This record gives sequence, structure tokens and C-alpha cells, in this order.
Amino acid sequence: MQDDKDSPPQHAPAHCATGKTRLYVDEALAGGASLTLGKDQSHYLVNVMRMGEGARVALFNGRDGEWSAVIETASKKAVTLAVETQTRPHEPLPDIWLLFAPVKKARLDFIAQKATEMGASVIQPVQTRRTIVSRVKDERLQANVVEAAEQCGLVAVPEAREMEKLDSLIQRWDEIAPGRHILFCDESEEPGGARGVLERLEKEGLRGRPLAVVIGPEGGFAPEEREMLHARKDTTALSLGPRIMRADTAAIAALAVTGLILGDW
Repeated sequence: MQDDKDSPPQHAPAHCATGKTRLYVDEALAGGASLTLGKDQSHYLVNVMRMGEGARVALFNGRDGEWSAVIETASKKAVTLAVETQTRPHEPLPDIWLLFAPVKKARLDFIAQKATEMGASVIQPVQTRRTIVSRVKDERLQANVVEAAEQCGLVAVPEAREMEKLDSLIQRWDEIAPGRHILFCDESEEPGGARGVLERLEKEGLRGRPLAVVIGPEGGFAPEEREMLHARKDTTALSLGPRIMRADTAAIAALAVTGLILGDW
């Protein structure tokens, strides 16, 4: 799998396609609650969106669904919101984890954002033998996940986890992810068979079951990593086709085909 050179991240405002201004908050949401936004979100509403007292905002926290709130007081430093009514109930994400070898900044931002849009419930960077990036900024990863959830209308937010060594994670798999089937995207597999493999798994009852999609680094998996994954009975190897993909493209392609056949598409 290939990767490109580093480039600065691109961020968009939290304004979704329906025209609603949506914000993720940590606080519990319920009718009659009042909350005060921090400096950054207050600045966004007042200075970027030009919103003032009486304007409506959609709020979600990943647990309580989506709620309509009205701005009670507005200043550059702090906005106070009154939570009124629930507009959508909580909608859990498909139980699909994405385990991927991280790439450089802009491409990593892309993976986090698009994996969120595709419905991954856990986004887990993994360090492989050939992973070039040795450190992932957890706050940046989480910020991209939240921003994508705000923009695409999610009421649930994927869990962005700290990077962990792939071999260590797989050694503890039965403990941390019992019953979760692994879809191992292996470039050494014969191309063209992914659909048939996934349809077979669907017939075996894996649609809607806990899954994990594993994507390797731009240089591919090391032989010992491939052997470790192939040795597991709960792992199925997949080819992503005859063309070489960049690591970020491969992650989204794998989530797309998995979501179509084994997910909620």
C-alpha cells in the first residue's frame, strides 16, 4: 500500500448537509438542562456562524441522542444553551472496528474522518513491523472523529483509541474482543475474491456480528504478522482487488465492502 507526503490537515465547520448547526458536548443531555460552552465552541457559534440569543443548535454527546437547544446568552468567551427537546434517539454504530497502520498527518485525518462516516465504532491505530509513523496524536485523532460525527449527522461517536502494537493486540484478542471476527486485508491474497468470501461469511451468520477490519502499512505486512493472523481460526483473509491502493484508500474500501455485505448498508 502506498502513502503520500505529509501535508497540513483540512478542517471544515460543524455544519451538516441538512443545514443544522450541530455540536458535540460531553455533558449529559435532557430537557430543561443548561450548559455553558467552552471558548472554542462559543467562538465558533458567535464569530463563525454569527449566531446570537434565540438561535437554535443541535447537540449530541454520543449517548443521549440528539437534542434541540436554544442560545440563552452569547458572548465571544461563553455561550449558554438551554436544552429543550430530543429530536432523535440514540442510534448505535455498527459493531465494526477499524485497525490500521497509521500514515502521515493529512492522510491520518482522512482515515479518521471517513471511517467515522462509514460507521466504524472503534478506530484503532496499530503499529506493525513496517509502520513508518511511530506516534499518533490522540487528541487530533479524537478531534477528527468528533468533527466528522458533527458534519455527517451521527448521534453516536466512534471510540478513538491509542496506538498499540499489532502483535500485542492480537495476542490479547480473546480477552479484549471475544467472539469478534477479524477481516484481514492481505495484499498477498488472490485478487478478485473479496465479495465471494464476504458472502460466504454472511451465509455463516456473520452479518451484524462483531467484526474487526485490519489494514496494513504502505509497505505491507511482515511475513511473521501475516503468519500470526492466518493462524487464527477467527480470521478471514481478504484481497482488496488487483490494484495497489494507498493505505488510506484501502481502509475506506475495506469498510465499504464490509458494510455492504456484513454491516448495515
